[in-house]
This record gives sequence, structure tokens and C-alpha cells, in this order.
Amino acid sequence: MPVLLFLIDTSASMNQRSHLGTSYLDIAKGAVEIFLKLRSRDPASRGDRYMLVSFEEAPAGIKAGWKDSHATFMTELRNLQAVGLTSIGQSLRTAFDLLNLNRLVSGIDNYGQGRNPFFLEPAIIVAITDGSKLTSSSGVQDELHLPLTTPLPGSELTKEPFRWDQRLFSLVLRIPGHASPDPEPIGGVPLDPSPITPMCEVTGGRSYSVFSQRMLNQCLESLVQKIQSGVVINFEKTGPDPPPTEDGPIEMKYGPQSWHSCHKMIYVRPNPKTGVPVGHWPIPESFWPDQNSPTLPPRAAHPQVKFSCVDSEPMVVDKVPFDKYELEPSPLTQYILARKSPHTCWQVFVCNSAKYGELGQPFGYLKASTALNCVNLFAMPYNYPVVLPLLDDLITVHKFKPPAKWRQSFENYLKTVPPYYITALRKALRMMGAPNLLADNMECGLSYSVVSYLKKLSQQAKIEADRVCASVGKKAALDGGIKLRCRSSTLSLAHRKDFTQLLNSIMGDGPALPMEANTKEFAGFQLAALNKEFKPQGLRNPYDIPRSHLLDQLSRMRRNLLHASICILKGQDQDQLHSVPIAQMGNYQDFLKHCPSPLREADPDQPKRLHTFGNPFKLDKKAMMVDEADEFVTGTQGKGKRPGESSSPAGGGAPKRRRCMSPLLRLGRAYTPPKTPPRTPDNDDTELGNHINNHLESNRNSDKEPSPAPESELIQQRNLLQLDEVENQENRVQENGQSSDSEFSLGSEGEEEAPRRYPSPCQLKKIRNQESQELNSELRVLITKEIRKPGRRYEKIFYLLKQIQGSLETRLIFLQSIIKEAARYTPDSNADFSSRCLTLHTDT
Repeated sequence: MPVLLFLIDTSASMNQRSHLGTSYLDIAKGAVEIFLKLRSRDPASRGDRYMLVSFEEAPAGIKAGWKDSHATFMTELRNLQAVGLTSIGQSLRTAFDLLNLNRLVSGIDNYGQGRNPFFLEPAIIVAITDGSKLTSSSGVQDELHLPLTTPLPGSELTKEPFRWDQRLFSLVLRIPGHASPDPEPIGGVPLDPSPITPMCEVTGGRSYSVFSQRMLNQCLESLVQKIQSGVVINFEKTGPDPPPTEDGPIEMKYGPQSWHSCHKMIYVRPNPKTGVPVGHWPIPESFWPDQNSPTLPPRAAHPQVKFSCVDSEPMVVDKVPFDKYELEPSPLTQYILARKSPHTCWQVFVCNSAKYGELGQPFGYLKASTALNCVNLFAMPYNYPVVLPLLDDLITVHKFKPPAKWRQSFENYLKTVPPYYITALRKALRMMGAPNLLADNMECGLSYSVVSYLKKLSQQAKIEADRVCASVGKKAALDGGIKLRCRSSTLSLAHRKDFTQLLNSIMGDGPALPMEANTKEFAGFQLAALNKEFKPQGLRNPYDIPRSHLLDQLSRMRRNLLHASICILKGQDQDQLHSVPIAQMGNYQDFLKHCPSPLREADPDQPKRLHTFGNPFKLDKKAMMVDEADEFVTGTQGKGKRPGESSSPAGGGAPKRRRCMSPLLRLGRAYTPPKTPPRTPDNDDTELGNHINNHLESNRNSDKEPSPAPESELIQQRNLLQLDEVENQENRVQENGQSSDSEFSLGSEGEEEAPRRYPSPCQLKKIRNQESQELNSELRVLITKEIRKPGRRYEKIFYLLKQIQGSLETRLIFLQSIIKEAARYTPDSNADFSSRCLTLHTDT
């Protein structure tokens, strides 16, 4: 998973404009977006991780780190501003430290145990700058210097701030302010002479001098092609040059050649099945591990690999694993391929890797491919010319039953091998089918103090990584105090005529100064606020208020003025504290990042609950359906229930009926909580019948009188009772002398609530029609249920039909719909039921 870190120059010089009309900073932002589009064409880009670092001081300079989303990366990229200095040295150190945060925790550097090319975290740093002078708070610098001190634990174990799988590429913008009449040169992009170029070459990258938009696009396409998984190695020749071959070059050149020393990368291809690189053998360390040494010597970021130009036979034994890495094209690969000898190889060494001898023993060889299209590095067991014949005899001759002489030779070989090769050799023997040749208690070669020190560094690195990730994007803490104006009206005390007298008074030789001339008072003084989340709005001039905030500020001032008796002045609205732009409403990950760490679970065995928006226990909306009687029935049984609850309601398999809550059934009666037994599906109909009987009695009494005056009086009495309750509530608030925000809030515009009025006759008619419709709907549900029941018991149905409310036409329509519903379930007795319904309608 490659890491792509963009280091953007945010110095003030990036505000200069090119002949295209855009500033250098805008060109840099556009270059990043073009790079992302080009990279997205590759299917391997799905695993990319993007980071963003500016030239600000850490941690404010880290705009997007390890735990930030791609949306955060793009937002921070668009919000970059060029207002600082060209402190590229400090910013590069910040970028390298950010990349190295998790290396000690994951252990991929494997200090003191050999370098494993298949343990890597490939990273590319793309720096975009204008190539101007390096400026800092201490002055102008001619050379690029990276700070030596860093808060990252374990940085002393590597001499350089970078690692062998991290490369730096820089795009130096040289686009002129005026268009040049000369045509652009055709060809490659040249190197830039800026101080960042040597740093790029040291890490295995390069710099590009960009003079036009076309060249910038060409450089971006080249950078996308350089995103490869691999590590950088220094190859150096040892010994004499090779003799000329028959098919190779005949001319002999004396002196140092370009292929004698190459600083190039070897490609580490991932496994096509798992997507993770797999290997067996490490590259040896440049020292012999000593169990009595209390410390580890620092290693170079790139290993120094020596190759001998003496032709040797490539050795490969069946069932013995080996690693194969392709070399990046370089003068060394061109020279080896030009010799056209794919059946010979050159052995490779690491100096001081053996216990005795400066050059050490070979750990592999360089060999051209059979097709002569690339050069490969074969990593083998340490001192493979000795161990491979032994393993071949073990397989072919002894059939994995070695005699004592073979064991003695194998033990002599183990004495010349670095101890950290034992683990890889044990795995290889297990793959071959000889797992018992090496004892499990063989030491790794590190002392106890070194092992303890590495474990301690890993813990410290984990703490530092959490701290850096939590502080990403945070600027230096600024006191959100309230600014005060200076009481003194003069600009400087030195302009006063009595400056000498004032100076004597300051030194204590004269009388004390008046308050207006007190020199301890200065314009930048601030009052600290107790509540850090409170943002004071000290606006003394109405012209300082933005036009879009005038109404909100007026509403806030009105609230403070009208409710001054409560002695609580609020500088902000409650809704203003929770105002979030629409573009940031879905950014839930950033909200979680700033939340305090939750407490541990009381039961660690219980699975963790994932963060979800809304209620995680809500039922699936797709599993809900509505039948003809307007009842909600769950489509999936048991879904959305807790483990302790049963899947069916208590008392039967039928769903629970809804309780009648129509206010018309309780018209004119004071509401009291009903004292009923536990609710079951059987007693719901009885309760509803009682409500209907009570309503019938009141309805019959109202039918005897010619005018609906009693009912309107009841409604007016109910409204009066509600008004009395509101007045009593206000009296209680005035007696206590305080109230909540919801009771005294004037709304967003500060409007007062309108006084209550008695309903008009038209409103009373609408209320009664609405309540009649609600009652008829509930009656329809109950009648439909009775019709669906088997048998010919119509008494309860006709009893409910008598309770229909509304005009004659409304009742006739209701009755016809019930007859149609009954015809669906009782087709044989439809005539009997219809005749009885018509008789009931005639009587009504």
C-alpha cells in the first residue's frame, strides 16, 4: 500500500503569478489534483494513502495524516494559503517523521536482525516549491539543512532521517511571469539547481525544473510511473573490472566508470494472490551481533552492497527457497546486459557482515535474465556456496537422514553465519521437510539490554504516534480572550514633553504615574474567558457586523435587553453553538477523532457496537407492510428484537391492537390515568366499547336538544382550562424568578408569542368533523375485524354500526363500504347481512 505525501510550499513567494494568470500556489494545487486523476487509472491505486504537509510549523503543518480521510485531504489542499517562510528543511523533517511514526511499532525496520526487503512501506514524497531562497526565523540559508533533533523515538538507530523505501521527488516551478516568444525545448525535463536537488538524489529520487504547464503535465505522468514497490540500495564494485567477453564490448576504459557505483532501487513485487510481498532471506547487517554489547550501532538508510566482477556459476538447489528482485534500469544493468552472459553471475557482499574478514561472505548474486531484458538480484542463504551443496547432499544422497560427518560440517557452517539467519534457515528446512536439524533454543544474537531497549522504543513510538495523529491540523493554542482597548490616547510615551519625568517615575525616582500614562498597559491585552468554548463577540461598532449577521445580532441584542432581569447575558445563541456547514455535516470521522477516548467495556467478551447514524435497533423499513385495515404488521418475524425477547407477543400469535386515543370519545370529561389490568388483546375491545358507550350517552343527550350549544360550551370550558394551566405555569415562573431558555426564547427573529383566542364557530365545525373522521376510522378497523371472524354473530357488528358519526350521506357511504367488505368474506350470507344493514340504515 504506497503512501503518497505531498509537501506544498506555502511561503509568501508562492503568491507570485505566472503568465497563465494563476499563482504558483494555485498551480501546485492543480498539479496535485492532476496527479490524483492520473493515478486513479491504475487499479492498484485503491490501496493508496494520501498525506499533506505544508511549510508551517508542526503540528499545524500536518494537514492530513495517517487517520484522515481523502475528503479531509482535498479540503485541506483547497484551503492552503501562502503566508509563511521557505522553511523546507524543517518541513522535510516533519514529513519524514510522519512517515516513520509506525515503523518501530510494526517492526518492519528489524534493527539488528538483518534488512528484509519484503518488510517495507513504500512512500513517495512529492515536494512542490518555487525554488526561491531558503528562509527561516534565523535568516537566509544557502544550503538545505534538516534539524538533527526530533521527538520521534528510535530515530538515533538510523543515520539519516529517511528509510530505504522512501524517495523524494521535487517539482520546482520556474514558469515565468511573461510568456516567452521562443518555442519550448523538446526532450526530457532537466534537473533543477535548487538546494533540494541533492536531497532528492540521496533518497533515490530526482528534481524537475518546470518551465511550462506542458512540462508540468509531463513530469506528473513520469511521477505516476515511478510509484513502485521497492527499496533503494547502493551497489559498489569491489575488485578488478571483468575481462571482455566475446559478445560483449571490446573497448576498455580505465578509471572510475558510472556503473561502478549506482544508487538504484530493486523492485519488490507483491504476491499476486495475497497482494503482500513474500520473502525468505534478509540482507545482512554491516556488523556482527555481539551478545555482550549494550547498544546497537546506527545503520545507514541504504545498505552498501559490494559486487565482485569475477564470473561465477549461479547455484539453485531444488526445494531450497530463494528471493528474486529486479534491478531498476541503471548504468550497472546496462553494462551487465551488454556483456550478454546470462549463464554467469557476480556475487554480492556486505562489508563486516561476517565474524572474521572485512568483505564477508556472499549472500547472493547479480545475474542477467535469460532473455537479456533485465538484471535480477538473487538473495540466498548467507555463504550459499558452502550451505547449498550440503543441503543438496541432504536431499539427494542422505534422504533427510544425515550422518555424523554431515552434521559436523553443518555445525561448522552455522558458526560462520550471523545469528539472525537462524530463524530464516529454520523456516527453509521446515519447508524442505527437515524441521529437526536446528534447535529451537538458538539465540538471535542480541543482548538482553538491546531487546529491552527496542521494546521500550516500540511503546514510546506508539504513544508518540497517537499524540501526533490527535494533533494533526491543530494550530498553536491561542487564548480566546476578550481584547481590551488601551486607555492611553497617545501613540508613544517618547513623544510626550515630560518624557524625562515619566522615565524617572518608572524607575522609582519620581511620583507614581496616573492611570492614563501607565506603561504596563498595552494594546494587545486580553481577558481570559472561563469557558474555553465561549467565543466572545466584542463588536462595539455596528459597521463591524457582517451584513449577513445583522438580523441574528439584532435578535441577540433584543433577547439580552428584554430578559436583563434574569441577570444572564448570552453572547451566543444556543443554535449558533451547534451550527455546522452542510458540507461538514457528514464528516463523522473528524468528530470521533476529537472526542475523548471512551471507557473500556464492562464485559470484554461482548462484541463492540459499531458507530451508526440514527437508532441501531430500529426495524427494517422494507420489512413493514400495511394491510387494508391500516394496521402495521411486521413482515420478518423476530427482526429488530433484542435477544432476551420472544418473537411473538404474549398471549397469542396475533399482533397487538392499537389503543383508541381519539379525543372525541373523552369530550367534556377530565382526563385521569386509567386503572386497568395488564393490557391483552382481549380486553382492548372491552375498553373501547366502554369509551363508545360513554360517548353514546353524551351524544344522545345532545341529540335531544335542537342546538349544539352544550358541546360548544364543553369545548370552550376545555380551552379555558388550558389557558388557566398556562397562566398558573407563568405565575410559578415569576415567583421563582428564573426560567429556561425555551420558555423565554423569542425565536430567531425575537417575535413575541401571540395571545390565545377562543375558536370561532367555523373552527368548531372543522374540529368536530375531524374528530368524527377519526372515530369512524377506528370503528372501521373494529368492524372489519368482526367481519373476518367465522360464524354469523352480527350483534356486535350492528352495535358498532350504530356509533357512526357524520351526516346522512357520510353514514350511507360508510355502510356501503362495510357491505362490500362483508361480501368478500361471507358471500353466501351476503343477502341476509345486506338486508339487515338496510333495515338498520332505515331505522337510523
